[in-house]
Amino acid sequence: MVTRLGDEAAAGRELAHPARSEIRLEQVLHALADPMRLAVVRALAAASEQLACSAIELPVSKSTSTHHFRVLRESGVIRQDYRGTAKMTCLRREDLDARFPGLLDSVLAAAAGQENAGR
Repeated sequence: MVTRLGDEAAAGRELAHPARSEIRLEQVLHALADPMRLAVVRALAAASEQLACSAIELPVSKSTSTHHFRVLRESGVIRQDYRGTAKMTCLRREDLDARFPGLLDSVLAAAAGQENAGR
């Protein structure tokens, strides 16, 4: 068998994500409660396409940033896939809206409102 570069499953680089039915409200709320993780979600919500993790700048160390992305992924808030050496990230909006209608929009609106009130 020939392993192609970029074949995540063959390369052992496929990341675990919960199925839509396994996404739990308490895990989503925990993930969204952290300001750094909420900043990641806001950046992804504003993006028109997947973003590389490195495109989302957080004022924390690389290991802490990796932790935040892992919490978001394992809670079902984001999806990450390797594309070459880049880890591409997108918001699982469709899954979150199906499980918890209006939750993501409410959280994003509240976060924007807080930011605007702080200016």
